Amino acid sequence: MLLNYIHWNASPEIVSIGPITLRWYGLLFASGFLLGLFIVRRMFQEEKAPEEWLDKAFVYVVVGAVLGARLGHVFFYDWAYYSQHLIEIPQVWKGGLASHGGAIGVILCLWIFSVRVSKKSVLWILDKVVVPTALAGCFIRLGNLMNSEILGNPTTVSWGFVFERVDGPDGLARHPVQLYESISYLISFIVLYNIYWRTEKRHKLGYMFGLFMIFIWGIRFIMEFFKSSQGGFETAFNNVLSTGQLLSIPFILIGVYFVFRPVKQVAV
Repeated sequence: MLLNYIHWNASPEIVSIGPITLRWYGLLFASGFLLGLFIVRRMFQEEKAPEEWLDKAFVYVVVGAVLGARLGHVFFYDWAYYSQHLIEIPQVWKGGLASHGGAIGVILCLWIFSVRVSKKSVLWILDKVVVPTALAGCFIRLGNLMNSEILGNPTTVSWGFVFERVDGPDGLARHPVQLYESISYLISFIVLYNIYWRTEKRHKLGYMFGLFMIFIWGIRFIMEFFKSSQGGFETAFNNVLSTGQLLSIPFILIGVYFVFRPVKQVAV
């Protein structure tokens, strides 16, 4: 029986004008940040937090996300290469960002923001930022789809994608893990958004942050079973778990701690 798979050959570029090229990944990445800014602004207004804090927090998040994601890719996934090509480490435009590194970078930068600007617990700002971050994750995975990157394992399911730019028009059909993750992150965002605005859980310091960690990294752990290897240090563990799964485990455990720990202080 001949299966009619989805043949995917989308261009990663939207338009080119001279040396300037607008790419889907960059547009979606930026859109995620800007939507996040809009959502967090509403949260700041609800809690009557100073507007100038938001502008500063946005800068900290962008810097932490980009630097952390780049260094995460370099050290977690491809240090063998970059250790011999140090000059390429800052060349983000060539590709290579790791979400685990981005998460670490954002947390560290928001900790600095909390110490220098808000003078509040870092959990106060994290409980807000994580809500639109789930939506940004949805956009970023769509960008990965447009780039035909982060490919899934071969499959025979009818919705399998043949990534022609990578495998050719007669290549194997693969799980569209970019879509799996994107949809899962969108659902996570909807759940987190409604919990924040419709329940009192947002007043439990660290709860929203913990729930985000469980949702996002739990999803990531599951999705890794459908992905082709991205490299990294998984071979040191006999390929039992992927690098993405090994990195996700401590994030999930941190999330469980913050969701279930007893808290007397409220986030006001």
